[in-house]
Amino acid sequence: MALKQISSNKCFGGLQKVFEHDSVELNCKMKFAVYLPPKAETGKCPALYWLSGLTCTEQNFISKSGYHQSASEHGLVVIAPDTSPRGCNIKGEDESWDFGTGAGFYVDATEDPWKTNYRMYSYVTEELPQLINANFPVDPQRMSIFGHSMGGHGALICALKNPGKYKSVSAFAPICNPVLCPWGKKAFSGYLGTDQSKWKAYDATHLVKSYPGSQLDILIDQGKDDQFLLDGQLLPDNFIAACTEKKIPVVFRLQEGYDHSYYFIATFIADHIRHHAKYLNA
Repeated sequence: MALKQISSNKCFGGLQKVFEHDSVELNCKMKFAVYLPPKAETGKCPALYWLSGLTCTEQNFISKSGYHQSASEHGLVVIAPDTSPRGCNIKGEDESWDFGTGAGFYVDATEDPWKTNYRMYSYVTEELPQLINANFPVDPQRMSIFGHSMGGHGALICALKNPGKYKSVSAFAPICNPVLCPWGKKAFSGYLGTDQSKWKAYDATHLVKSYPGSQLDILIDQGKDDQFLLDGQLLPDNFIAACTEKKIPVVFRLQEGYDHSYYFIATFIADHIRHHAKYLNA
């Protein structure tokens, strides 16, 4: 599949690139960012996928998180896709910031008019990794995933729905129990329909309860002053309780004074890269 390079910038000895391609799953042109560390010049590196939150594109993470130095030092290829299909001209897709454009929620929609394009789950778990494996110096056997907010939800469900596929998972302020929060109810009813039993297949708290098991070490950072935590959008306590019951190891760090922004992410991003490198470089 043809890739069109949009940009390339040297950063910490490696290259931050952005590409565009025609997505089969999403039926539209999609951009993704990929960072190639210096080590990628001489051999295959592990791949770490980042999933962004509501309203974001591939640009937010690469320009705001400050991840490049850690990725360069640990020799990780880091891939950041967009958060939804673009330019599909579906009626209503641009009417609100938390549904439609910039808000794909990493599900495969089953409802009209969304089901033809809004297939972000299959895009990030199947199509994009195949594209990356075919075009960049990555080791397909060494792959991990992390994300923020809606993308934290995405990272958790991708790892929990595919035991053994990802070596590790982490998240910043993830939407942990979307079937119970306003964002999740709005997105899931639109993309997946009114049968709430179908929603559970994309809810980390429910997926943990039936997780069959290969070892998964989960790291979550959450700002204590995050307005969305206080508003009941994130519900981490429900996820932690489910993990504890299933004896799935999760490190949950409530960070005093931090909010939901990229200032928070930038503060702890090196810890997360280190967390993944421990498993990816083992």
